[in-house]
Formats: sequence, structure tokens, C-alpha cells
Amino acid sequence: MEKLLLKKDLFGEVWKIVADDGAFILRDTRSARWWLAWLARALMRREAKILAALDGVQGVPQLLDCEDVVLRRSFLSGVPLYQGRPEDAAFFKAAARLLRRMHTAGVVHNDLAKEPNILLCDDGSPAFIDFQLASWSRKRGRLFRTAAREDIRHLLKHKRTYRPDLLTTRERSILNTPTTAARIWMSVFKPVYLFVTRSLLKWSDREGAGDRGKLD
Repeated sequence: MEKLLLKKDLFGEVWKIVADDGAFILRDTRSARWWLAWLARALMRREAKILAALDGVQGVPQLLDCEDVVLRRSFLSGVPLYQGRPEDAAFFKAAARLLRRMHTAGVVHNDLAKEPNILLCDDGSPAFIDFQLASWSRKRGRLFRTAAREDIRHLLKHKRTYRPDLLTTRERSILNTPTTAARIWMSVFKPVYLFVTRSLLKWSDREGAGDRGKLD
């Protein structure tokens, strides 16, 4: 068995494990700082719940198992968006279909603004990873629809970066009209979030993104 450390931070470690029957990803919270261990494990359980809700969906990791301190999920081979720089129109159509499939299953990602969370897989298809901040709703009410719209808007931002010529009039309208919640987040909460994660925790959202994107 071969082990490759992909990421290590205050919340624990992420490993790629290569066994005789294939590769998988291991999230291990045992090395989390003692004062953040509870949060690391809460986020891990959250990810397990979301992946269980997406069981069978192509383009997202599949949950293998989740114990008290570790989570195992399937391995997706590809590169993060900022490395793959997709230009094929089919990629963005497929990404939109995948997002609709997730929303139909009651899942919003909540973190698609980060390019490392979107992969260009080896076969040219899209995949979404890192579901620690995702949420699931049975009823898909107003808050769910608001968050789903933000998922769409963030995906369209990436489309605007790599293929702005493909944007439709409706898509440009969505890009130009962020929700009230998004405006509040950007103006009030995001500066606090950045201060806590980068200044206090010394953690960057893109830390290890190159390795993780290639192997996760």
C-alpha cells in the first residue's frame, strides 16, 4: 500500500491511498489541533452526509465509509480548474448538468467560488470536490434556492473567466445580480472570515491546491 500526503493543516490530513484494488482518499482528523478537533470532525461528518446524499452521482466523490475520526471516499483523477483552463463548450454544459443533478438531490455546494473545488477530469468531464461546507435540504425551500442560485452564479463566473463568449443573456443577468445574502457576505462577513482563516489560523483556501487538484 502506498500513501501520499496531499494536505496537512489545522483540521488534520488528507492522504491519497493506493491499494491493490485501486486508490482512494483518506481524510484523517486525528492530527487536528486539539482546540479545532471538534470542528474538524463536525465538518467531516457533514461531508459524509452530503456524499451519502449524492450516492451514484457521476462527477462527485463517492463515500466509502466514515468512522469517528476518518473518512474514506473515492479518488477522482484530474486537475483543478485553474490548471486545466477548460475551453471546450461541452465542459461547461456538463458542469451545469452536474450542478442541476446535485440540486435535484437536495445538495448545494456552497464553495464553488474556489477553482480547486472544480476538476477537469482526465476524460475532459467536470467534477466537484470538497463538500465540507455543502448543505442538504429535503424540502429545498427559500434558503436552499438562494444558495443554489449562488452555486450557479459561481460556476458562471468560471465560465466567464475561460469562455466569456459562451455566456447567454440570461447567464450574464445572473452574474450581474447577486443575491442579497451574497452582498451581505461580501461586505460584512467575508472580511472577518479572511482575517480569522489567514491571520489567526494561518490557513489559505488555496493551500495545497495544486497537489490536491491533481490527485483528489
